[in-house]
Amino acid sequence: MAYWLMKSEPGTWSWDDQVRDGVAEWDGVRNYQASNNLKAMQVGDRAFFYHSVNEKRIVGIVEVVKEYYPDPTDPAGKFGMVDVKAIEPLPNPVSLKSIKATPELQELPLIKQSRLSVMPIDAASWQKICRMGGL
Repeated sequence: MAYWLMKSEPGTWSWDDQVRDGVAEWDGVRNYQASNNLKAMQVGDRAFFYHSVNEKRIVGIVEVVKEYYPDPTDPAGKFGMVDVKAIEPLPNPVSLKSIKATPELQELPLIKQSRLSVMPIDAASWQKICRMGGL
């Protein structure tokens, strides 16, 4: 199993929306590096659900339930999407500020490539963030 972080603007698609719908498409990615990360995802992989913009915090965990396929919202047909389902919220959402303040997490793409919307998370960092979030 691989681990990821997926960013969403809560005004567009929030954790509450994900929980309400259960399984939903992760569409709208238009960055080639982020798209390549979506392509690398496999069924059963887990991802942190990150509220971007004003909140800047990890609020939940989703699981990939359908691998990469064409994104019908892309008129050029260059990008795809995956389907994810809500697994559980973090009892204590983990803020970007607290991640930046944690020495073990300094190499995360979340810090080094802050604009990337879909990124890998190594297993040790996944476990650390889960503990920080109360899991």
